[in-house]
Amino acid sequence: MKFDGHIHSPYCPHGSQDTFEEYIQSALAHGFREISFTEHAPLPEGFNDPTPDKDSGMNRVHLEAYIEELEMLKQKYKNKLKINIGLEIDYIVDFEQETTDFLNKFGRFLDDSILSVHFLKLENQYFCLDFSDEEFEKIISLFGSTERVYQEYYKLVKRSVEADLGIYKPKRIGHMTLVRKFQKKFPCSNSFKEDIFAILDLICEKKMSLDYNGAGAIKPLCLEPYPPNWIATEAAKRSIPLVYGSDAHSVKGLKQGFNKLSTSIILSSPTGF
Repeated sequence: MKFDGHIHSPYCPHGSQDTFEEYIQSALAHGFREISFTEHAPLPEGFNDPTPDKDSGMNRVHLEAYIEELEMLKQKYKNKLKINIGLEIDYIVDFEQETTDFLNKFGRFLDDSILSVHFLKLENQYFCLDFSDEEFEKIISLFGSTERVYQEYYKLVKRSVEADLGIYKPKRIGHMTLVRKFQKKFPCSNSFKEDIFAILDLICEKKMSLDYNGAGAIKPLCLEPYPPNWIATEAAKRSIPLVYGSDAHSVKGLKQGFNKLSTSIILSSPTGF
């Protein structure tokens, strides 16, 4: 393994306080050649974080410090490791303009970025689908069924691929099957293959890449990557670049789930297909 395109940082409000230097030294020990720090971007102006802990995104006042610290580390380690400054951007329905405005302001400072769906909307209320299995159970109750939750999630992933978020729109879709995080406790009777294939076809058409995320493989109620290997194989058939991401929120999370990925798929660099 040479790359990790999805790493969080001490700026994550729901992560660890492990330092950038600790992440970097661990990455070097693992033999990485390139990594992307993709911290959760500040949530859009006017969006109220629906999670119980209100900790889904980086505090906006810390964003410039995050970028400045990584710029310094890029130079310090330039002969040992390619470090990309990135963000994980939330696609939130009805906040497309605010997201575009944010990207227009800060996108030029980024080397890499990921576009992910964490929030579902029902009527005028938003819900974070991956906060906990207890919250997911509440979402199922409100939406009416597990199948309806999955249906809404894949609809939003498709919309995220289609969305016009300006010239700095992320070119990689994050953990496209995150809705399966609690599948062992809340199984879904529908495979949603047609929806998934439609998303993959669109990703291919838009010349985007896919986060091949190892975090799901270590989640006890998921036990598979995001996406699972059969979907990753379908993506590879469409020549969609797959970028391994540990989705590490602590140093010990680097390389997590990598041994559960399909060995037949050639992985891509975060910043080069």
